[in-house]
Amino acid sequence: MPTDMTSPSRSHLDQLWARGTAFLGSQVAIMGGAMSWVSERNLVAAISNAGGFGVLACGSMNPALLDAEITATKALTSKPFGVNLITMHPQLLDLITVCHAHQVSHIVLAGGLPPGPAARAVKDGGARLICFAPALVMARRLVRTGADALVIEGSEAGGHIGPVSLTVLAQEILPHVKEIPIFVAGGIGRGEAILSFLEMGASGAQLGTRFAASRESIAHPNFKKAFIAANARDARPSVQIDDNFPVIPVRGLVNEGTKRFMAHQAETIAKFQSGELSREAAQLSIEHFWAGALRRAVIEGDVEHGSVMAGQSVGMVAAEQSIAEIIAELVDQATAALAQRGHA
Repeated sequence: MPTDMTSPSRSHLDQLWARGTAFLGSQVAIMGGAMSWVSERNLVAAISNAGGFGVLACGSMNPALLDAEITATKALTSKPFGVNLITMHPQLLDLITVCHAHQVSHIVLAGGLPPGPAARAVKDGGARLICFAPALVMARRLVRTGADALVIEGSEAGGHIGPVSLTVLAQEILPHVKEIPIFVAGGIGRGEAILSFLEMGASGAQLGTRFAASRESIAHPNFKKAFIAANARDARPSVQIDDNFPVIPVRGLVNEGTKRFMAHQAETIAKFQSGELSREAAQLSIEHFWAGALRRAVIEGDVEHGSVMAGQSVGMVAAEQSIAEIIAELVDQATAALAQRGHA
């Protein structure tokens, strides 16, 4: 990293995120967000090799595929990295067993409140358990049930999102939960922002969108170009048109697929109202609209009809950079801000 590791401002930054780096075993307390199809062996290893902490996205992988992906990641880095598992996965306990067999140091349980048996299995196998906390009451509950660290992710994030912004979540949770490290996520694209949350009590940050457009990312060139061309206003949550047919909000770049989804909802609801479809069939039709759409965008490069999941920080993606350049830039921005305050 180009930053002077011995400067007072860098030393102060290291003090601010010392709890986070000690917990992760990394040089800087910057985690990679677990993005399906994107956070695979190459990106994860690149983040860890650059001093951050990569997190492998298991997604819908079965145990055999996860085993192969962890093996491949370990071949690319000797640094620590984590694995993100979805709590609703039907083979969750088997996936945890795979992680333990590889001595994965950190396991992230995402997508809902971790089931008790899964949380215990993570801990009993010797891994550190990281969970997502969407509110203060949940953060406190997760602390009581044994989480070793929390991620608080605001609605500015890409992909599946909650209803509350990071600025509000940070004010709600950071002053009141001190027992374990907390990492902030959602809309973070610059080092000054990371610094401000560290000063509020966070132990580090998690970034996804900026890393998705990196050189090491396997995302299709069209996907990366869409990120570089976009501004913050282009990354919007999916819209639900009828309360009787709920849609889980997903933030992504508006495209033809987004517009078609709106029309599909209307057409499907009309079929339900006419008796052509049952309520269950209509709901499934709406939910399955985006099936395979993320892969179409990330892997095949169909950024017009695929799901181009992106956080609002996409407006800060100005070029395709290496992971090392992105992390160095974030650190430089944070240390420059500290230097201006007299920590030079």
